[in-house]
Amino acid sequence: MSEDARRLRSFARKMRSAPTEAEERLWGALRNRRLGKLKFRRQVPIGVYIADFICMEAKLIVEVDGTQHAESRRDVARDADLEARGFRVLRFWNDDVMRDLDSVCATIIAFARDGSLRQDWR
Repeated sequence: MSEDARRLRSFARKMRSAPTEAEERLWGALRNRRLGKLKFRRQVPIGVYIADFICMEAKLIVEVDGTQHAESRRDVARDADLEARGFRVLRFWNDDVMRDLDSVCATIIAFARDGSLRQDWR
């Protein structure tokens, strides 16, 4: 394993131990196959990025973002790279998770079950 890969794994481990409030709340709904019996992992290195949450069987990455991600060109490039690897990326604002977790979870289930869905509004 390269030094960069080791560093990324170490950083992901640190992120798992210090989640944001919104990430912690969503993880409570995703962990242990609680959501639609889907297996999610959190803070997973994929290439040079770290996915907040990932469901390998659905090839779905779920990101929980703060306002610093609004209109982020870096996120557009990141999503394009992850999509080139065969993943779909679903993004939610922290506020969405904190205010309406049920709708966030329903959206995640819909995207996990229907690979044709795309999040074009964000």
